Amino acid sequence: MDDSFQLVDVFSEQPFMGNPLAVLLGSRELDTQTMQSITRWLNLSETAFVLPAIHPQADYRVRIFTLEREMPFAGHPTLGSCHAWLASGQLPRAADLVVQECGAGLVPVRRTPGRYAFRAPPLVRSGAVDPEKISEVARFLRINESEIVDCTWADNGPGWIAVLLGSAEAVLQVSPQREYPTRLDVGIVGPHAAGGPASFELRAFFTDQRGEVREDPVTGSLNASVGQWLFQTARAHSSYVASQGTRVGCQGRVYVTQDDSGQVWVGGAAVTRFSGRALPF
Repeated sequence: MDDSFQLVDVFSEQPFMGNPLAVLLGSRELDTQTMQSITRWLNLSETAFVLPAIHPQADYRVRIFTLEREMPFAGHPTLGSCHAWLASGQLPRAADLVVQECGAGLVPVRRTPGRYAFRAPPLVRSGAVDPEKISEVARFLRINESEIVDCTWADNGPGWIAVLLGSAEAVLQVSPQREYPTRLDVGIVGPHAAGGPASFELRAFFTDQRGEVREDPVTGSLNASVGQWLFQTARAHSSYVASQGTRVGCQGRVYVTQDDSGQVWVGGAAVTRFSGRALPF
């Protein structure tokens, strides 16, 4: 095997301030176990493996792995894979639209100057979270249940539960448990004061394969499902900018819009910072 790879900085205009993604191109010779081993060795939140498309309408296919498992869909690997695929010299069928094939189906990605935006996939689970689960989430976040303004399932593949707090400041003050015995994916969101560079602050917490609680720098899948929720509940209108990664030293900026048909699009920058070739193994 001698495949090219790129390390892509996703969801930030500032160098090394977004969510890093490793993209391996031409990965058809790799089996699932090897992909998982590579992902764990790289120790990034996710690694993407680009393959030839199977669906006739797709431009390429991607398999996305976290440190624990393969994901049917994830946001920053979608934008990062699209960028890496184009940067490698590939041409899509349409001039301004790339169609990605993944476990969740076909995901269109728009290209605009300096940014990419994917169409938010439909939720596989939505609606109210039962009281026992809300209590568990509060314990996981180490906050009082009274601080939770609203809570919903926002699962578009990873399994997110979205929690609304009263303000961006409340979001930034959360200090969750460091270890947790079961897998849990929790996103928290709170509004910024009007007039600032971002309308909402987000944070994303998940447990890894060792039971350690990790915080993702910038999370496209969470921003997609939270955006759908915020528009549906009229907490956001038309478009907004979300900030994420502040507590882990990043400056993520996610541009969330709702078009005239009601479809939500999630956008941001994607830039290759390093590239090379994987040596045979």
